[in-house]
Amino acid sequence: MMSEFNMSDALNYVAGHINYWMIIAVMMVGLYTLISRTNLMKKLAGLSMFQTAVILFYVSLGKVTEGTVPIIDQGYTLYSNPLPQVLMLTAIVVGVATTALGFALVIRIKESYHSIEENEIEAMDGKE
Repeated sequence: MMSEFNMSDALNYVAGHINYWMIIAVMMVGLYTLISRTNLMKKLAGLSMFQTAVILFYVSLGKVTEGTVPIIDQGYTLYSNPLPQVLMLTAIVVGVATTALGFALVIRIKESYHSIEENEIEAMDGKE
């Protein structure tokens, strides 16, 4: 049997998961920036935003309501899983290294082509 649509329940669901909606918004802005821009620095900014959204998503998944740190003690029965936070620390390091490498490549491209616009670089290579 199909239940009736209740606007109050829908709003409560959206408000209860606002962190996921915000993460999706940041992820889509990063993806759009990565795809739509021809400036290499803006592409790196979009990539960084996308990486940040993925990290926030995994950290949000690891949060347990009313959970405590995973140290066994009397009176605690619900613990948060530390694995997502540990993995995301590694992802942050990889993201910083990726961004630094990207900046280094953009600097080298700027020195070689005197531009960081994709279409100008392609035109100089004769691929357009």
